[in-house]
Amino acid sequence: MNHRCPWAENEIHHDYHDREWGVPSHDDRHLFEMLLLEGAQAGLSWSTILKKRENYRRAFAGFDPVKVARFDARKKASLLQDAGIVRNRLKIEAAVVNARAFLAVQKEFGSFDRYVWTFVGGAPIQHDFTRSAQIPARTAESDALSQDLKRRGFKFVGTTICYAFMQATGMVNDHLVSCPRHAACARLR
Repeated sequence: MNHRCPWAENEIHHDYHDREWGVPSHDDRHLFEMLLLEGAQAGLSWSTILKKRENYRRAFAGFDPVKVARFDARKKASLLQDAGIVRNRLKIEAAVVNARAFLAVQKEFGSFDRYVWTFVGGAPIQHDFTRSAQIPARTAESDALSQDLKRRGFKFVGTTICYAFMQATGMVNDHLVSCPRHAACARLR
């Protein structure tokens, strides 16, 4: 694929960029996965997380929030020894706390999908950026999502993390207009 978005600079990014980033997701397990991974990425490169993604899938029970919510002190201690993931106590604890909060949202709204998509009016926000410098790190929508998630007890959900989550799950289409994925994702609206 020619003219990918500039951030998709290396091979590890290509498949993720070409198949997943910006594609509207309504699958609760995928939404939980991306919330967990975006939180793990805080302060690190996305390449680091993509390289460890399959290790995260294994370590976090296939991103099943029901199973992750039951992780006890012993399981969290074993995760701190797992070199396949980011061994940060606060991020591991946040994944478990977030799984519990995620389940509470599912119970209240019927699905996390139904809840989270209200922050963009139920449909992806389509941007027509021509340069990477135009892409924001946060928006009013990510601010609102971050505030509400924090109010519900979620951790590692600052507005920048929330905006990256929104990009990853197709709540916003931030592919540059020169990228073939821009039009492809826009059609999925």
